[in-house]
This record gives sequence, structure tokens and C-alpha cells, in this order.
Amino acid sequence: MHWVKADRSDFSGNLPLPRSDDFFYTAENKFWFTPDFAGNGSDTQVGPSPRAFHVAVAIDCHMFIFGGRVGNKRLGDFWMLDTDIWQWSELTTYGDLPTPREFAAASAIENRKIIMYGGWDGKKWLSDVYVLDTMSLEWMELSITGSAPPPRCGHTATMVEKRLLIFGGRGGSGPIMGDLWALKGLFEEDNETPGWTLLKLPGQAPSPRCGHTVTSGGHYLLLFGGHGTGGWLSRYDIYHNDCIVLDRVSVQWKRLPTSNESPPPRAYHSMTCIGARYLLFGGFDGKSTFGDLWWLVPEDDPIAKRSIPQHILPESKPVTVSVSQSSLQDSQLEQSPILELQKRLGVSISSPKAHIDLSDDIDDKELLELSSRLTGESLPTRDQVACIQRLREHWKNSSATSVQLRELGPLLRDYQRLIVNYHVKNIASSSPSTAQNLGQSVHRFFHLKRASQLRMDDIPELLKEYQQLVSSST
Repeated sequence: MHWVKADRSDFSGNLPLPRSDDFFYTAENKFWFTPDFAGNGSDTQVGPSPRAFHVAVAIDCHMFIFGGRVGNKRLGDFWMLDTDIWQWSELTTYGDLPTPREFAAASAIENRKIIMYGGWDGKKWLSDVYVLDTMSLEWMELSITGSAPPPRCGHTATMVEKRLLIFGGRGGSGPIMGDLWALKGLFEEDNETPGWTLLKLPGQAPSPRCGHTVTSGGHYLLLFGGHGTGGWLSRYDIYHNDCIVLDRVSVQWKRLPTSNESPPPRAYHSMTCIGARYLLFGGFDGKSTFGDLWWLVPEDDPIAKRSIPQHILPESKPVTVSVSQSSLQDSQLEQSPILELQKRLGVSISSPKAHIDLSDDIDDKELLELSSRLTGESLPTRDQVACIQRLREHWKNSSATSVQLRELGPLLRDYQRLIVNYHVKNIASSSPSTAQNLGQSVHRFFHLKRASQLRMDDIPELLKEYQQLVSSST
């Protein structure tokens, strides 16, 4: 799949803006517009009041809105938009009415009901489940026995076949979660008692996060972005821009290989499937609110062919290569071993600015200082290469508990350096068996920019992968 930043020529009409009013997009004529709404809400309102963090569910030509927040007030009103005549209606519902909340998640059950789970009411995280019949306008709170997900908000809720899947979110005690739960018993004809099941699927599961999206497309569920945390001495925010799919056929997580420049990391965005394409809009990265549009498209899509991917060469100094350089480099892009590595490993080698530090080991000052300290030599050493090799052997035989904090930066950079050197060398040999092995490689930490992004429980896995790389390179 290719990421391509949307061009103005892709659309007609007035493009949406960050934190703007209601905008709608018609895929048939590629037109963005803001309708002239009619409405019959209370207090002479034409439509719902401005809000954020509400739920919105589309069923046929109707869009249903519940809850959200304006200022510090959580909302509990319920609205329906008829997109045939662009009319809002404030609906009076009855039954087991849900309390006002924000950051809940909801999904449609077939073409009649809406199921909603969790959220934040301003005082506590919620774990209740409500089902609304959009014909009778009756809410029903499901009575569920047995184990259940911890209360949360900022999660996703997706109907798959006859199960509701819940992933991630921020929990009752504050942690950001990465668990996946399935809720059964939502169809009366199945005569099943409603119940939750914690799913532990094989593959490369997403890291814990909230504010992500899960979009259904074919037999895949595509998870993109979100907000997580990192560090172990002190916690800090991380915003993601990775693509991970849940394969509904093989029932496992897979990291989706993408090429070209990826969108900047973000959370609280929207991602919509339009045929074989995905359209990303907006989001927030802790500092800025985005108003950009991005396509994620198959390799044979015409949109993919208009953008030539950037690539990085493993030279002795950090290098940035852009498509504005020589035509010879342009003609060699498709042959680049780094691009081949990027496709086969399923990780993004280029940062948003197409820049990565791939300096040689002898130019890594921290690596040299550690290696000289280990051998008892003072800088400059007589044989830097041998000195570095002894440090690698030291790490190869180390346990995770023996690795010191100051070693993590040089260790992470050397790990990334070994990945590039090893795979570029093997890609150049281009034997079928090598290509198969490369496709099976998993390097979980290649994309990290600094060691402070590592969590404490990442260190054993990082060291294990590093030790395998050192063994493979000798």
C-alpha cells in the first residue's frame, strides 16, 4: 500500500478545515460541501450544538449523533440527520437511557440498531453497553455476566460478523490499554447469552493506544494512528502513524507494509474506506490540529503512480535524497535495496522528512566511548573496528538486566545499523531463499528515533533481536 498526500485536484468543492463545521464528501463526484441544513430541535435549534468526542453512526441515509462534550459539559442528547433532505431531528428516546458522556464508541448492528460501549462521564470511566433500536427509539442496557473489559474511553468499537470488537482506550486507573475484547449475544435469533471474551491473537499486535481508528475494508480491519505513552523513568506522550491490520481470515495481527512518506503521527482523526482506497483526515498530535487529507491506496492505483517514493542510502553520514536530485537517481528508485528492505520488513525507513541517522559505527561517538571503556583503552583507540566488535560481543552475551541506561542509545542505533547493513547486503544477493527469509524478518524497534521511546519491557526484546543480528553478521 502507498501513502499519498491528497492533492487539491483530487477533489472539488470546499475542502474541510481543522476543527471546522460539518463537511460532507460524495465519492461519486469527489465533491466536498457543507449543506444548508433544516431542523426541528428544541430551543429552535437547527441541529446539534457544536461538540467534540461524540459518537456518530451511519445507517442507510441517516447519521445518528449521541453525546460528546462542549467546554466542560458532557452531553446526552440524541440527533438524527437525514442526508436525503439534509434535515436534523432531535430524537426523544426512552427505555434505559445512557448517561451523558464523551469518548464512547459505537457501531451499527446490521441496518437497524446501534450498540455503544464505555466512555467518560466527567467523573469515572464507563464499561456499560447500550443498544438502541433506531425504529422504536428504545435504549436497552445489556446485562452481561462473567469477565468484562476494564472501564475505558477513547477506544474503538467495530462490528465483525455477529461480534462487537473493542480495542484499546484509556482505562479507569489512567493506563492506556492494548487489549482486544469480543462481545457475543447481540442477535436474538442466536439465543446466546451476552458475554465478553478477551482475545489474544497471534502476530504483531498494536501497541497500547487510544484515539486510534479501526476501519473495515474487505477481510481486513485496518488500525491506524492513536495516542500512547512511552518511557520508564518518566512517562511521555507518543503519537502513532503505523498501519496494522487484523486479518479476519487468518485471525491474526499483521503489520501493513506501506511506502512513500507517511502522514505525521496523530490521534482523534478519521479514516474512511472508499472502494479499495482509504481516506485519512485531520487529527491531533498533542500540539497541532491537522486539516490535511491523505490517501492510502494499492500499488496499482493511479494515485500511487503519481508519487515517486523517497529513499535513504546507508552512507557514512546522515543522507537525505530527494526526487529533485539527478535524473539518474530518479531512474534507480525502483531498484533501491533500501526500498526493497522497506517493503519486505513492513517498516517505514524514511521519517516524515525522509531523514534517518545511519552514520557508520566508527562515527558514533557514544558507541566508541562505550567500546573504549569496555576494553580499557582511551580514545582515540588504535583499532576502532576491533574495539566496537568487542562491545558487540559484550552485548551479545549480556542479559537485559545488566544493560545500563546509558547504553540504550548506542545499542538502539547499532541495532538499526546492523539491520540496514545485513539486509542491504542480502537483498543485493537477491537469491530466492534470501528473499523469503527477508519477508519473514520482524524488527519491532527499527522505526524508533531515540532510546527514550523504549519501554522497560521492550529492552529484553530489543536485546534478543540485537543478539540475533550480531550472530547473523559474523
